[in-house]
Amino acid sequence: MKTSLTIAGSDSGGGAGIQADIKTMTVSGVFAMSAITALTAQNTLGVRSIQEVTPAFLKDQLDAVFEDIFPDSVKIGMVSSASLISVISERLRFYRAKNIVVDPVMVATSGSALIKTDAVSALADMLFPMATVVTPNIPEAEILSGRSIQTPEDMEKAAEQIGKMYGCSVLLKGGHMVQDANDVLFEKGTLTWLYGTRIDNPNTHGTGCTLSSAIAANLAKDLPLAQSVQNAKAYLTNALAANLNLGKGKGPLMHNFGF
Repeated sequence: MKTSLTIAGSDSGGGAGIQADIKTMTVSGVFAMSAITALTAQNTLGVRSIQEVTPAFLKDQLDAVFEDIFPDSVKIGMVSSASLISVISERLRFYRAKNIVVDPVMVATSGSALIKTDAVSALADMLFPMATVVTPNIPEAEILSGRSIQTPEDMEKAAEQIGKMYGCSVLLKGGHMVQDANDVLFEKGTLTWLYGTRIDNPNTHGTGCTLSSAIAANLAKDLPLAQSVQNAKAYLTNALAANLNLGKGKGPLMHNFGF
C-alpha cells in the first residue's frame, strides 16, 4: 500500500490541518501518517490559541516515521516558526524524501494568522526548492510574489514568478476569485489552466489542506503532477458539493462523501 505523511498543525474542530489531511489521504487510497507541528484550539469560528511543539519533538516524530514506514509522498501544511521549518528541511533532505507538496498556510479560512512573520521567508527559502509543487491561494501568492493579483493574467505572472524564484512547480489556486474556481499550474516552464466548477457553498474550512493532501496522495500513487492536481480538484469539488453543514461559522467539508 502506498503511504503519505502530513506535517501540519492539528485542528481541534476536525475540519482542517492533520485531521483533514488524514481523512483525505485515507479516502484517496493511501496509508496516512502525521507529524504534528502545533496544537490549535479552533473551530469553524476561528483560532483561539496555538501551542507549538518543540523542534526536538518534531524531529523525533519525523525520525519515527521515516525509520519505519517510509512515505511515498509528504504534504507540509501549517508550520508557524522558522525553527520548525529548519528541522523539516534538514530531516527531509537527510531522508531524501520524495513527492513533497508544500501548502504555504499563512491565514486560516476564518482570517486568523497561523504563521509568524519571520517564518514566511524561511518557508519559501528552505522548503520551496525541495517541493514537487507549492500550492498557494491568491492572498498567499500575493505575499510570496509581492504583486497584486486581480485577474487570470496576474495569476499566471505570479505563479511563474514564484516558480522561477524557487525552482519549483506552483499551483496557484483561484478559489478567491468570485466568478470561477480555476487554478493555474506552472510546471517546467509551462503554464496550464485547470478549470473547476464553483460550488455555491459557504462552508470552506479546510479546502486548502484537503486539496494539497489529495495531491500528495495521488503523487504517492505515481500519478503525474498535472493528473494528481486534476484528480484532487475533482475530489475537492465533490467534498464541497456534498453540502455538509456543521458549526456556526465556515464549516468543514464532507471528506467521506463517497461512503
